[in-house]
Amino acid sequence: MNAAPADQIRLLDLQALDSRLDQLAHRRDTLPEHAEIQQRSTDLTELRSLTVAAETQLSDTKRELVKAEQDVDQVSSRAARNKERMDSGAVTSAKDLANMQHEVGALAKRQSDLEDIVLEIMERLESAQTRVVEMTARRDDAAHSTAEAEARRDAAIAEIDAEAAKVTRERETVAAVIPADLMKLYTKLRQTQGGTGAARLFQRRCEGCRVELSITDLRAVRSAAPDEVLRCENCSRILIRTSDSGL
Repeated sequence: MNAAPADQIRLLDLQALDSRLDQLAHRRDTLPEHAEIQQRSTDLTELRSLTVAAETQLSDTKRELVKAEQDVDQVSSRAARNKERMDSGAVTSAKDLANMQHEVGALAKRQSDLEDIVLEIMERLESAQTRVVEMTARRDDAAHSTAEAEARRDAAIAEIDAEAAKVTRERETVAAVIPADLMKLYTKLRQTQGGTGAARLFQRRCEGCRVELSITDLRAVRSAAPDEVLRCENCSRILIRTSDSGL
């Protein structure tokens, strides 16, 4: 294949632009914010679950307290009614009076036990309320931190995309004047050679594979016509001759 030396030199400009686009794409994909957001999102999901669990526990404890307080009220009301009947003299039978006194004593014991249960539930309720406040604060902090990381990621991506758009426009300008057959070869080699399709021959060394040309290869390069498209014998990339090739 033959191509004007100027067109071959333009391949180096194109390669530099393509390499920059590859670097920008890699940078975009490997922003530290990606891993940070993933970790923070995982933490946030867990904290949300823990907060819901704490709120559920608090709700259950509140219902338990209401039920226990109702039990105390029922026992207290019944004891009060019995005492009122006893004090009013409505119970005249000694046996009935003794039974009622026994029941009043039992109710007093029952009420005391139930009040102890109420106190125990109230302690658990206070602990559950503290847990909800703590988990809510941690969840909100995690949500805020996640949002901040996302904002930093979006700003970094926007900056990278803006530069990539600028480089892409420059690339289109350079690519537009490169012959189609040379462009096709370059594109194919870029796909098979790790993103580098053309490399400069600098001081007798291919900058694509960093291998110095042998004496035989150097003779072949020296004898080649200026418009001949050369390939590196080691890496097969298009080898671009310049004034610094050391020929």
